Amino acid sequence: MSTRLLITGGATGLGKAIAVAWAKHLGTHVKICVADINEQRANETVKELTTFGAEAFFCHCDITQQSDIDQLKQSIVGKWQGVDIVVNNAGVATGGSLQGESIEQWQWVLNINLIGMVRVSQAFLPVFNSQGNGYFINVASQAGLTPIPFMNSYNAVKAAVISLSETMKLELAPNNIDVSVVCPSFFKTNLDESMRSSEPAMVTMMNRAFEKSDITAEDVAEKIYQQAQSREFLILTHKLGKQAYLMKKLLPSKWYIKSMLKKTKSMQRLVNK
Repeated sequence: MSTRLLITGGATGLGKAIAVAWAKHLGTHVKICVADINEQRANETVKELTTFGAEAFFCHCDITQQSDIDQLKQSIVGKWQGVDIVVNNAGVATGGSLQGESIEQWQWVLNINLIGMVRVSQAFLPVFNSQGNGYFINVASQAGLTPIPFMNSYNAVKAAVISLSETMKLELAPNNIDVSVVCPSFFKTNLDESMRSSEPAMVTMMNRAFEKSDITAEDVAEKIYQQAQSREFLILTHKLGKQAYLMKKLLPSKWYIKSMLKKTKSMQRLVNK
């Protein structure tokens, strides 16, 4: 029997890497729906997935549009009669200080990164319930666990995704529906293409972080695949991210904040230039 996998934002970046990881490991035993707004890139991804033996197709989906999500659900149920894993990956990036980010920017990132995830999850929950099982993999960020300054809206939204995921985990467990939340740190990806900020220093800082990382989207996707096999709830993909999370959990909050203030002085200097 084939694993039926839906990935939102699956045409590029981490979404594509996740699709490829499942295709490499499962070959002819996986069916993948690449849901995205970029048809050209999605079709290229679908073609690549088929080289591993996977059955794959593209479905246009803007997760801010309920009608798109309803059509996505109809397409998948029509083709596969159900779905085993829903990867809520589609997302965008924002950066800015408390004063520098407009309410419009906050609303934009909330609508995509959080409410979009809720829309998709609500749409596919009845499918999971009707078949008696399912698995949501929600992509959050290390920023939601150990936030850094000048990424106010992004940090807050990703923290909300982690809280949503934990709530879903507890709420849906009795129905044999599992949930994981992925919290990667910076890695080489195309997330900077969607980056919104009215402060040039924020864009510079984010681009530097992406470029300095020695971890690729493929590395992150492989770690997600491996940890998803045992249905780990909190999937941490970066060694330094794990260390930062443990430090926050174990240190007295006063010590943790003092340590973080030292580490973020360089960011403050960049912003003040």
